[in-house]
Amino acid sequence: MTDLSVNLNKIALLRNSRGRDYPSVIKFAEKFIALGVQGITIHPRPDERHIKYADARDLKAFLTDHPQVELNIEGFPDEVFLALIEEVRPHQCTLVPDAVNQLTSDHGWDFHQQAEFVTPLIAKINDWGVRSAVFLDPDTIQLELAALTGASRIELYTESYAQVWGRDNQQQVLADYREVAQLASEYGVGVNAGHDLDLNNLPAFLTIENILEVSIGHALTVECIEHGMRDTVQRYLDICRG
Repeated sequence: MTDLSVNLNKIALLRNSRGRDYPSVIKFAEKFIALGVQGITIHPRPDERHIKYADARDLKAFLTDHPQVELNIEGFPDEVFLALIEEVRPHQCTLVPDAVNQLTSDHGWDFHQQAEFVTPLIAKINDWGVRSAVFLDPDTIQLELAALTGASRIELYTESYAQVWGRDNQQQVLADYREVAQLASEYGVGVNAGHDLDLNNLPAFLTIENILEVSIGHALTVECIEHGMRDTVQRYLDICRG
């Protein structure tokens, strides 16, 4: 079974647009947990345009009453972000190579150029008792280099799959992801996945074995508006149980 971690960034974006705590990130986390999700993901950015650093602290405190649910915090490892991880100690920290003003994540780490920067940060995160993960394109060479950093998991960046879903080359692209996931398993590295996965394209993606977790936010939020929270989350959970 694959765990479903719901990204709450878009809930926070709606909240911030009105200047008060509505919709509440905590209350929506509670709603998703009541519907059976296994994880909550947040991705704070330096400008705090959606998730705020305070949300991370509030969610960690809230989740002490829900020990079955994991907190995953994603982000670029600048000093402020790393201090947050050291303080909050989420279950998982996923390092993402975003620029300061980046709209959304759009590529994985290039460990040919960035391994020297990332590797000591992974060691810190591991020492804090936090499971470490790195955002990765579906590239076997990058996977081999990522395994050398000491990261416990990779998160496969799934945009290139989402773009070709339903097209003639879908199976060819899916095969690239399957090859990386299989190699990761051989290296003892766990595999997560995320970015533009939705109710339509997720079933085919999860024909790949050993996907431990999918993190889904933007599409899931829109689908909740279209179909209702209960129906949407249940459909995702059914797919993840596959």
